[in-house]
Amino acid sequence: MAMTRNEFARRRKRLMQLMGEDAIAVLPTAPERVRSRDTEYPYRADSDFYYLTGFPEPEAVAVLIPGRAHGEFLLFCRERDPEMETWHGRRAGLDGARERYGADDAFPIADIDEILPGLLENKDRVYYTMGAHRDFDRQVMDWINTLRKKSRAGVRTPGEFVALDHLLHDMRLYKSSAEQAAMRNAAKVAARAHLRAMRSCRAGMYEYQLEADILHEFAAHGARFPSYNSIVGGGANGCILHYTENSDALKSGDLVLIDAGCEYDYYASDITRTFPVSGRFSTAQRALYELVLDANYAAIEQVRPGNHWNQPHEAAVKVLTHGLVKLGLLKGRVPQLIKEQAYRRFYMHRTGHWLGMDVHDVGDYKVGEAWRVLEPGMVLTIEPGLYVPAGSKGVAKKWHDIGIRIEDDVLVTKSGHEVLTKDAIKEPDAIEALMMEEK
Repeated sequence: MAMTRNEFARRRKRLMQLMGEDAIAVLPTAPERVRSRDTEYPYRADSDFYYLTGFPEPEAVAVLIPGRAHGEFLLFCRERDPEMETWHGRRAGLDGARERYGADDAFPIADIDEILPGLLENKDRVYYTMGAHRDFDRQVMDWINTLRKKSRAGVRTPGEFVALDHLLHDMRLYKSSAEQAAMRNAAKVAARAHLRAMRSCRAGMYEYQLEADILHEFAAHGARFPSYNSIVGGGANGCILHYTENSDALKSGDLVLIDAGCEYDYYASDITRTFPVSGRFSTAQRALYELVLDANYAAIEQVRPGNHWNQPHEAAVKVLTHGLVKLGLLKGRVPQLIKEQAYRRFYMHRTGHWLGMDVHDVGDYKVGEAWRVLEPGMVLTIEPGLYVPAGSKGVAKKWHDIGIRIEDDVLVTKSGHEVLTKDAIKEPDAIEALMMEEK
């Protein structure tokens, strides 16, 4: 179910309450991007812009003016154009901006240079994020300079520019019930795709063929696009954290690591599962896999209100370091190895990140110098891993070219947590049983 107009209106109202009087916020959407010559990448609106408007078209700017008598939400967008719409698809136009998207007023995007400077007049603060859209930055500065030229006529130029991120990204960190529902859907669809990959995997397949299964499952269940470029890494490729070539053949005896999520109604899922190409873990593969799985469970257990952001990572590091010592990949006392970060030889990334409209979603991880406290409505990933590339010195050959990551999406609830990705099996016995059904 798509977000309702009331959901977007509620967000705008909350932001304008935080902005206060004598302020204005200006949010451009993302520009279209050329892929090659006269073809473009599939269009996606800027997340901040869409969060407040629900407006999916390019060439649009939202303006919020708290307390404006003639309407607080203004939208600049493309006008209807039958000829252009014949070639490139339907447009909402000015009437659609008002009737379908709740704008109090709408203006042609072509007229923004004439209209927006007047809206900036006599405002104390402009909420705008500099640096995100370089061309639009110059446009904003041109409007300010236009106003400065009118200072002798008594026109007051805004005296303060405030990064919109500070307010808006904190809002986005707390997911409403509607947002949570969208993220559950994204997680369910992505989980189905991972199970399909387990069922269809065979030695001799190419990584991109498994990727095709995943993308097909996404689209077949209402999530047309992935939320990031899928990672399908067999064998040694699983030890490359952001491997996206997906071009090699899968080999019997290897593991395959798949990190893939979809976007559903503008909200992302992010799942990683690792499984044996031929359906059975070797003794060494299972030992490392079970260690990562233990770390995954230990980290998830720390996701609850009142705990701070770093506690899941600390729990994962403790489990992984202890296990690496037990298996002989590290030597020494566990507390000292953790202090020295010796585990980073095999586990070089952190245990998670915020998740939402962006797969690496917005929101501060620290408030001041302290780790942020987890609160209901926040969503984060839990993704411990171990990576032992060939040639690792002092490491027995049986561990070489094993790359494992197990990643789940977790919602902080009032009483603890909800694992949104629970439908994607991760117990080794369950994985083997599923895969052997298809052999």
